[in-house]
Amino acid sequence: MEATRLEVIRGRFSIVKLPSAAHAAILIGQPGAHPAFLAVTDNEVSLVCPSAAVPRTATARDDGWSLMRLPGEWDFQLVGVLCELTSVLAQARVPVFTVSTFNTDYLLVKSVNLERAARALGEAGVLVHFPG
Repeated sequence: MEATRLEVIRGRFSIVKLPSAAHAAILIGQPGAHPAFLAVTDNEVSLVCPSAAVPRTATARDDGWSLMRLPGEWDFQLVGVLCELTSVLAQARVPVFTVSTFNTDYLLVKSVNLERAARALGEAGVLVHFPG
């Protein structure tokens, strides 16, 4: 794998189900509520956010996730970057949850698996940077 870099974002994160998108509005402007990712479909509203910022109206939540980011801005024409990362994690038997934004991709792994994930990625040539 080409020398790819991932940054571990400080903190613990949760994947949450909300009754409506309006319930995520509480995160806007709230200190410590970012990064956060909101997905609204025709049959669900999902939120990824710091665990301390989960809205009280959440109908379900899964806590204990660590967040890694591909730094910089990635061109939409690039092929297979996320696939290569998730394949390495699949071979290491590390479950992963991904989120993509306009600029980049994020990978979440359970915090108890973070060291194992970093080791597997490192063996595949990925530089995993932990916050100092």
